Amino acid sequence: MNRLITVLNVFFGIILLSTSGVHAEIVAGHDYKILQNPQPTQNKERIEVIEFFWYGCPHCNSLHPHIKTWLKNKPDDVDFRYVPAIFRNNWIPGAKTFYTLAAMNELETLHDKVYDAIHRDKIDLSDESVLLNWIDRQGIDKDKFINIYQSFTIQNQVARTNQMMRQYQLTGVPAFVVEGQYITSGKKGGTPQDTMQILNAVIDMVRNTKTP
Repeated sequence: MNRLITVLNVFFGIILLSTSGVHAEIVAGHDYKILQNPQPTQNKERIEVIEFFWYGCPHCNSLHPHIKTWLKNKPDDVDFRYVPAIFRNNWIPGAKTFYTLAAMNELETLHDKVYDAIHRDKIDLSDESVLLNWIDRQGIDKDKFINIYQSFTIQNQVARTNQMMRQYQLTGVPAFVVEGQYITSGKKGGTPQDTMQILNAVIDMVRNTKTP
């Protein structure tokens, strides 16, 4: 009988351990941090989620397919957008590429391909001459791309990105900013699946605190 009780205790202990991660609540300071100076969002009626990323970041690349899957079933009350982070000068071409492709309405076609070119094909798109040759091979109007890429509009967007990063006190990527106040990172979540679970939990937390 004692042996049977011991076996049952071990059995149920394993079950509890295996399910604890599913039901565990997120913890401030561990799973996410709270910004002391919340930033305004674009639409107070909806929950804003921003992903700060860098095309050259392997963690961003690993997380990206999971974000794409999540976006297919994104909650109806959530607005999501990407913002290309800039922590070093060699990140600037990636940010300018993102904003230029967006201005040309080519982002949906080429966003994934930029990731693939860097991480799968090992093409250094931070080298602007390499970047322009790659753009040309994608069937994009190279001259039009250059004109937009070098424009004051793109420079202003890059400056705005730098301002946002200071306001959100970001220290790395990938990083999600939820409702201008809550920040969670792939580094804290462990696997990409963990990261997306934490993101959903933060969104739920924000939703529950919003005034009906």
